[in-house]
Amino acid sequence: MTNNLDLALHEFNYSKNLRREFHQFPELGFQEFRTSKIVAETLSSLGYRVITGIAKTGVVGLLPGKLGSPTIMLRFDMDALPVLEKNETDYASKNLGIMHACGHDAHMAIGLTVAKILVENKDKVNATIKLVFQPAEEGLGGAEAMIQADVLKNPKPDYCIGAHVWNEKPLGWVGLSAGPIMAGADTFEIKITGKGGHGGHPHETIDPIPAAAQIISATQTIISRNLSPLENAVISFCSMNGGTTFNVIPDQVTLSGTIRTYLPSVRDTVIRRLEEIIQHTALAYQCQADLIVDSVTPAVINNKEVVDKITQPISEHISNIKIDTEIKSMVSEDFAFFLNQIPGCFIFVGSAKSDKALNFGHHHPKFDIDKGVLPIAVAVFLEAVEALSASQI
Repeated sequence: MTNNLDLALHEFNYSKNLRREFHQFPELGFQEFRTSKIVAETLSSLGYRVITGIAKTGVVGLLPGKLGSPTIMLRFDMDALPVLEKNETDYASKNLGIMHACGHDAHMAIGLTVAKILVENKDKVNATIKLVFQPAEEGLGGAEAMIQADVLKNPKPDYCIGAHVWNEKPLGWVGLSAGPIMAGADTFEIKITGKGGHGGHPHETIDPIPAAAQIISATQTIISRNLSPLENAVISFCSMNGGTTFNVIPDQVTLSGTIRTYLPSVRDTVIRRLEEIIQHTALAYQCQADLIVDSVTPAVINNKEVVDKITQPISEHISNIKIDTEIKSMVSEDFAFFLNQIPGCFIFVGSAKSDKALNFGHHHPKFDIDKGVLPIAVAVFLEAVEALSASQI
């Protein structure tokens, strides 16, 4: 195929209308019943062989290629967030308390537009196309569930590509780099137990609140003193719960948060030091502490060979874009599970509105994208397919 941006621009209204439809009726992870029905019906109408009900609401569309040609998997996530939308647009969410506040509505519209263009140019596509519409990306295990449901079989992909609209960067910016590009994520919960009592008699209690405060403060040195300045990690405490009233010292304080790392060795160091600081600090305050760490997703690591294959055609064939080959983010994405098994890459596509007064970040109740990102992202996928189609397996 040639002139992929022109093809994408020709389908701009198709993309825009799909995105607005999905945005108005958002659904949470593993509950994307209306959404997946639209996706499946659209793929079927385009002539794809459609498989539904994968990991409950997942959908796959297959477009068979010539015998011996590579199988290229393109992944698009479908779930929304439990966020009350504050945008006053004619396509604002109609489902109270649920919002596409991360751009997955755009991803589905992009995916279905790519599907339409590929099937209309089927004779020029030298590959089997496997479109994967995934539920529950937002920390709910959707990618793992689809893999467990054998989405990477029949046929097994030779390559996989994912992308994300990115409101941290302007229209025309594309983030595409080899190696670690998004962090692995863990959640943690710390329970600090003491002995409650009257706020006026603190000497008769074992107060867990100062122990919790000291733990929060002390753990910040893990990044600055236990890791090399050249290594990346984040420890964020995101909730602190303890006590119910002004004059009662509680028995227990619970802290929770997230750890973000790229390398397993760094992750191991962070968790080991977190445990040591928690236990010794709690002991110093005569409290007991318990730490639970749960892995959410590994780091997103782009395959260098795949990145090398697609970077030049994307740069040369899509006008007015600039590729950032140094992009890294401490945000996480469960596309990592696919990349752990299939060579591929994850791409960021700048989507921030030019009017800064309307430009809000991901997961914000006023999140919205510049609709101009839709044809750019479609063209990025088409260029990737074309470049990988020409590759030898």
